[in-house]
This record gives sequence, structure tokens and C-alpha cells, in this order.
Amino acid sequence: MPSYIGVFLLLWVSLVLIPTATKADPNLPPKLSDTLYLRESNGIHLSETYRYTTESFSAPPTPAHADSLFRAGAFTAGPWHRTLNLGFVHQRLWLRLAVVNTLPQRTRFIWSLYNYTDSATLYYRRAGDEQFTRVSAASSQVPAAERIFPARALCLPFTLAAGEHAELYLRIDHHAGALYVPTDVTTTEDFLAWEVNYVFYKRWIWLIGFYLGSAVFNLVLFGFLRDRIHLWYVAYVVFTTIFLLMEDGLDALAFPASVYRLLWSIGQFNFMLLAAACGLRILQLFLRLRNGWPILHRVGTGLVITAAVFVLAYTLLYPVARAQEGTLGLTLLNGGREVLLVAIFTYCWVALIAVFRSPRRRRLAIYYSLTYFFFFGGFVLFWLNHVGLTTLHLVEPNALAWGLFLELLVLSFLLTGRFRHTLRQNAKLRIRQLRERNDMSARLIAAQEEEREHLARELHDALGPNLMALHMAWQGQAIRDALAAFPEAAAAARQTELLLRHLRDEVRTLSHALLPAEPGLGSLSDSIAHLGELLNLYGNPTVHTYCDTGLDTIPQPLQMSAYRIAAELLNNAVRHARASEVNVQLLRHPTSLEVLVEDNGKGFESSSASNGIGLRGVRARADYLGGQVHIDSSSDGTSIMVWLPC
Repeated sequence: MPSYIGVFLLLWVSLVLIPTATKADPNLPPKLSDTLYLRESNGIHLSETYRYTTESFSAPPTPAHADSLFRAGAFTAGPWHRTLNLGFVHQRLWLRLAVVNTLPQRTRFIWSLYNYTDSATLYYRRAGDEQFTRVSAASSQVPAAERIFPARALCLPFTLAAGEHAELYLRIDHHAGALYVPTDVTTTEDFLAWEVNYVFYKRWIWLIGFYLGSAVFNLVLFGFLRDRIHLWYVAYVVFTTIFLLMEDGLDALAFPASVYRLLWSIGQFNFMLLAAACGLRILQLFLRLRNGWPILHRVGTGLVITAAVFVLAYTLLYPVARAQEGTLGLTLLNGGREVLLVAIFTYCWVALIAVFRSPRRRRLAIYYSLTYFFFFGGFVLFWLNHVGLTTLHLVEPNALAWGLFLELLVLSFLLTGRFRHTLRQNAKLRIRQLRERNDMSARLIAAQEEEREHLARELHDALGPNLMALHMAWQGQAIRDALAAFPEAAAAARQTELLLRHLRDEVRTLSHALLPAEPGLGSLSDSIAHLGELLNLYGNPTVHTYCDTGLDTIPQPLQMSAYRIAAELLNNAVRHARASEVNVQLLRHPTSLEVLVEDNGKGFESSSASNGIGLRGVRARADYLGGQVHIDSSSDGTSIMVWLPC
């Protein structure tokens, strides 16, 4: 039974569908091999109909000259259902198209070119005319708003009456070394309908949104890490996006006229070269070539610098080379650009293979190879089309755009992982630095304590007894007898004795301030009380001390620091405040220890106090312990509070 059904379907197809498909339209005249019967849209059939030839830029740029070449058989049929792609050619291109308007009314048609072209001029000769007429001209160097037909594509309008025949010649002058000519002839209405939906149909809206979003994302990452790889990433995305916009003519609509002219003075494919150089730099930083492969790193850096210098030289020399008669200068400039592109992409694979051979960084090479493969695959297909070796268009809008999309997607994950890894490394580094700083601070404080103890003992055991001996000698009988012989020296003698007694007491007080009661021999409370009693021997100012209960249970290092802070603040108040009373309080809170020193002296300015050695030492100790210092000073007195966590 199934075999009978198959036979029936075959007969039905042969009897019904095939005759229908091959049945001629009686309303159309017989088709000529080189004539295009114009309808609403004619892009599918255009390559079957036009003829083309190339010639030197020095040849006469007239349609009559081109027509003579056609009559001599110099024109070639266009590629069957494919875009004309002549590749790396520095010659003028002529397209010839015989057309008939099959629409029932007078119609305005547009011959459009969808790639950048230095200049294009359209001529036509109606049936029965002897001479060609220049219909329209346009240049991609002019922004869209200033063209004869404002659109992203280069549009050359012409008008035909219903049933009218014409012979069209399109002259294209392009000097960038890439004669790739996507073209179409359609009505104005059909062209505008296509242009309105173009960015959506080709998915440019969300592709460009993704590119720009990834660039902004990396700017955020750079703000956190200050890692230059993210800036190179942004430059890479910007240059590649500009190149892709220029490829499809979207730059004519997206940028102001001044920016548009600047971009095209640099050149579309030079932006690809700059993007490739930025990609090379990203690879160097990601694989850390500087550390493991210094020679390879220097070679890559040289390529990046060479690419930047070449783009600058190209921008300056291209107008000069274009104005010359020959094409040698253009060939050298454009050929140098292609050589640099190949060199950069070859270098990237060499670097990846070199890193892959290292066991320590093999994983990085594998990750980045996957990233690089996507863009490299799209670029190779695009570049082969660019130089004219192939005409493959596997995806819309082009393979390079999708290769960039996949590359940025994977690279964003890799850089996010790198970001997280860097955060962890920075956290470990900060912890290590804090530990080292704490250890250094602990060693410094220990050294200071040892030095203070040594100085206090020297003052107490050496200078103190000597001053006592000098005081006793001054009170000896011989000195008294000598002074009795000279009554006028008695007043000076009494002043000297008071000075010696004061100096002896100062040394004793200073030694006790430097060396508090040792653990086991006295507590923090006893040390503070003893220091206050010692200072009260002078009678002015009067020192009052108060210590909460429970101070002796806090750790010994904190007790020592609290004593040093209280002694320093008390010493400052006694020496500089000119106060009559000084209050010292040590208060124990659940999570902190408060040291409070108040006086009723003259006060001071906070700015001048910050320069004092004593207060700087107090702040340093408080910072080391994670505490805080608060100073409140006025003409009525000074209050200094220090909080230390415990």
C-alpha cells in the first residue's frame, strides 16, 4: 500500500506542480539573458543579470568608455546568486545592467550599495538615446544626512516610466583594497520598509546592547580592582563594535557627522587591527606572559606598538597614496595592514601553545583557547571573504559579529572568575600585611618598653644617686663655710640648692613614669595612684586619680598600654596646661577600657596638638590596639578620652 501512495504523489507532483512552476507569465515579455525585469524587489535576481569589469583608476571614468569595453567583450557575468567579491583589488569597478520597468506606473528605483565605497556614480541610457546621462552620485565619506538619499546604504536613485527600457552603468571607485559589493535594485517603498526593520531582522539591536553591556561591566570591575586588563577589554569591545557598525553602514546613522568623518579617516579595517592588538594585550595579561615568557611577551608588545604606529601612519599617508596615479602606495598600505592582522592572530596561537606546554598554567591556556577560538573562527571566515578567497555567509549579520558575541560571553565569565580570584588574593594579602604590621608593631612596642625600662633604670640608678651626692655635697660644711665668707653669694646658693632638689625630684618622677610597677609587684591601679602621689609632691597642680575595680584582670599588655597613655597625657597636662587640677580616670566597660584625663588649664588648638610627640605616641598606641582618641580643648580646659577595646 505505501508503494502505491508514493507513485501517486510522484505523478501528482509531475503533472501539477512542475507545469505550474514552469508556466510562463503571459503579461511579461520574453526574458533576455542580460536584462533585469524590474519588480518591487530584485535582489535575488540581480547577480544573474549584471555584467562587471575592472580597470585602472587612470582609465577614462566615462560610461562611453565602459560601453566600449562591453562591446569588446571585456565584461564578465556576475556570480550566480552570490555577492560579487573581488577581494584585494585596487581598480575601478564597472557594473552594467539592462533593465525594463514591468510595474504599471512610473516608478522611482534605488540602486543601493551596502558596503563603504569612496564614490559611486550611476549613468543610464534610455532606449533610443545616443548619449549616457549622469543620474546620481554618492560617497560613503559623506554622512547619511548629507547624501542624496539619506540612508545607511549608499543609494543611487533613478526613475523609469512603465515599460521603459534603459541601460545602466554603475562606476565604483574604492581604494581600501576590498572590493566586496553587496548590492540591490528595488523601489523606494520596498527599500524603506527593509531599512526600518533591518536592525531587528539582523539582530543588531541586542548584539550591540550585549557588546556595550559587557564593556560597562568591565568598567565596573576595573573600578573595584584597578586591573588594566579590564580597560583593554573595553577598548577591544569598542574598536570591534565600531568596525562592525562600519561594516553594515550603521555608523552613518549612529554617529554625528564629525565623528563619522573621523572614523573613516582612520579606516574601517584599521579598527579591526586596533581591536586585534587589544585582544593580544588581553591575552598577554590573562596568561601572565611577562613572568614566564619574557621574550614572547616582548615580541607581543612590539606587535601592539607596531599596530598602533601603523594605524597612525596609514591615516596620514592614505590620502596622499590615493591622490597618486598608481596604486603601489595603496597596495603597500593595505597589504601591510593584512600582514599585521595575520601576524597578530598567529602570535596569539603561538602564545597559547607555549603556555599550554607549561603544567602550571595549562588550565589558563585551555580556558583562553576556548575564548579565542570563537572570535578567531569568525574572523577567519570574515577575513577570507574580505580578501576574496571565499564568499561564505553562514549566519546573519556575519560570522564575526557572532564570534565576538561568543568570545565576549566566555571571556566575561573568565574575567569574573579572575575578579573573584583577585579579590581572594587581595584579602589574603591584606590579612598577611595586617599580621606583619601587628607583629612589627608588637616588636616595636616591646623594643620601646625595653628601652624605656633601660632609660628609667639609668635615671634611677645612675643619674639619681649622682644628683643626690651633688645635693649632699652642696650642703657640706666646706661649702657652707665658703658661702659664709661671701654673704653676697648666699642668695645664689639657696637658688642652686632648690634647683638641685627640683632636678632630683624630676629625675625620680620621670623614672617612675617610664617604669611602672612590674607585674607581681604592683597593679595598674597602684601604678596610677603612685604616679599621682609622686606628682603631688610638688603641690601644683593637684592630681586626682580614680580607677575602677576590675582593672587588674585585663590582659597585661593592655594594662601596660593604658599606663603609658595615662602617664603621657598626665605628663602633658602637668607640664604644658598651666592647670591647678588634673583628674585621671580609668573606667572599665564591658567591651572597652576608657582612659580619661581632664584639666582646667589654658587649652590648645587641635591642629598644633597633632604635631606633639606625646599625642602622636598616644594615637599610635590607640590605633595599634584598635582604639579611638577624642580631644576636647578650650580656654576653660582640656579633656582627652581614649577608648581601648578589651
